[in-house]
Amino acid sequence: MTAQQQKKVKDNNSSKTQFSFDVEVGKILNLMINSLYTNKDIALRELISNASDACDKLRYLALQDDNIKADDLKISITTNKDKKQLIISDNGLGMNRDDLINNLGTIARSGTENFLKSLTGDKQKDVQLIGQFGVGFYSSFMIANQVDVITSKYNEDSVWQWSSQGAGSFKVEESSEKFARGTKIILHLKEDADDFLDRFHIKHVVQTYSDHIDFKIEFIPENEKDGAKIEILNSVSAIWQKPKENITQEQYDNFYKHISHLPNEPYMTLHNKAEGVVSYTNLLFIPSSKPFDLFHPDRKTSVKLYVKKVFISEELELVPTCMRFLRGVIDSDDLPLNISRENLQHSAVLEKIKKSVVKKVLSELKKKSQESEEEYLKFWNNFGAVLKEGLCESTDYRDKILEICRFETSKSDGKLASIADYLNRIKDNQDKIYFLTGESSEKIKSSPQLEIFKEKDVEVLYLTDAVDEFWVTVMLPYQDKEFQSINRHDVDIEKIGKKENKENSQKDKKDEENDTKKDVTNSEFDGLVKYIKEILGDKVKDVRISKKLTGSPVCLAVDSGSMDIRLERFLLEQKQILSASAKVLEINPKNEIIKNLNKNFADSKSKSKNDDIIKTLFDLACIIEDEPIKDAGDFSRRIQSLIT
Repeated sequence: MTAQQQKKVKDNNSSKTQFSFDVEVGKILNLMINSLYTNKDIALRELISNASDACDKLRYLALQDDNIKADDLKISITTNKDKKQLIISDNGLGMNRDDLINNLGTIARSGTENFLKSLTGDKQKDVQLIGQFGVGFYSSFMIANQVDVITSKYNEDSVWQWSSQGAGSFKVEESSEKFARGTKIILHLKEDADDFLDRFHIKHVVQTYSDHIDFKIEFIPENEKDGAKIEILNSVSAIWQKPKENITQEQYDNFYKHISHLPNEPYMTLHNKAEGVVSYTNLLFIPSSKPFDLFHPDRKTSVKLYVKKVFISEELELVPTCMRFLRGVIDSDDLPLNISRENLQHSAVLEKIKKSVVKKVLSELKKKSQESEEEYLKFWNNFGAVLKEGLCESTDYRDKILEICRFETSKSDGKLASIADYLNRIKDNQDKIYFLTGESSEKIKSSPQLEIFKEKDVEVLYLTDAVDEFWVTVMLPYQDKEFQSINRHDVDIEKIGKKENKENSQKDKKDEENDTKKDVTNSEFDGLVKYIKEILGDKVKDVRISKKLTGSPVCLAVDSGSMDIRLERFLLEQKQILSASAKVLEINPKNEIIKNLNKNFADSKSKSKNDDIIKTLFDLACIIEDEPIKDAGDFSRRIQSLIT
């Protein structure tokens, strides 16, 4: 598109007043308008929360620019009973025309798509999802059949009005109403929403959900001109600055709902005041349910930074991404109020706070796991895969995270075990922590790679999360034991379980003699190994005798230093690497198929059949590892031929 065409589109858009909602917004509005959701109070809670954010943002800008005045920031609520209107106003940041179109016409939240995918079509079930996903402003349509937003941005003169009945479109036009800055939202209430005209109900909602807001929330009576007094509805006190003994669990829970936009009570509340080299207060929550956007690529942490109770930013990554499930605030007196966000990015004070908070969170989670494993697993099942991302990051807290990780293992009988449980069961002479990755524990259990480990009763960790492919490649030895994938060809557990004492010296000597005999026996397969290499060619990197297989004829393996099979496949899917590498094919000399091949591979009469068997065994090894078969048609022909 040329610059002239772009200008024309822009000019046309600038004169437009009627707009259609985003598809996602339309779906959510339809759900809201037809909702049977009982707690309609969340609509007022969300609008007050938005007004508080607008005041917070203006107060921050005023700290950076002396020309911006942010005195007496407040939120006002009033009613018009004759017109059945509830009106919420603030004198915060305000919006211009573009802000109205962008903010109220589309949903930018990354979890929206997942939210919509969760809708079942069952009205009763879908209604419950409303409370599990903060849709902010749009909750207005639960109590209003029309919403008008009149607003003026702090640094502009124009006043704009946004109006919609939630029926697929909205209108934006210049308003004749004049006020300095801020936003006024007029809700034209539905027939069943008369509660929101009642001052006592409004006061109850504010004190239940929004009492902690650090701006004055006032109720202006309709008969103010006749002498009725304006009433302040909240305590105008930051909850995190209060002593813990003065805060009820209900107050904590309500603040959590305000800051997280989640309906349930938190799994854990962490309220601490740190004093020393760096002083700060944190009030953090771990949700009891998994947010929809937890694994979205754009997902950021949701911990707000305050300085002396003044909101500064929510975009500073105050906690590492592996703790992005945390919600809450951190308030420090050790930072200047007028510090810029650019300087904050490199602040040594902030880095110390971050390390201290991470240490505290991990400590509390460990304590929780020691008090009740059953309760701890509720957290782990929701956020364990996220927390393990920290094993890929800083070495400062890698071991602390590993201590509270839980894994299914070959000995855990479907339950989850800690790394300490694994080490308590470790065998004599075992210097490695063995693991196998896969899409599910069921798939891992069927892997031929496990055969020798089951026979020798050596425990193996089952790693099924995508992040497991990465942290095991960077994890340093833990308590002097390295992590090793059992799909490596060089895995050798022959000496594991053998005790170093005089009583066993004779047995060890006998075992060594047996090992020597075994090597001689294996050498009988040198011709077959060479032949298999010729048949498979560049499909394999090498063909070797297996030390792991006890029943299966073959399996795929990788050399030490090579990329793990599942990690390579993941990087291929993400187009991070161009092609897969050839694998090592291991053969089991004890298996009857391999024994028969060894007898017959040199027989020219059976060459065609033997070649088919070899190629089919390789393809079957690929199937077990979820590797693609390059020629499915030929594979099908061979299977039919062998069956016949």
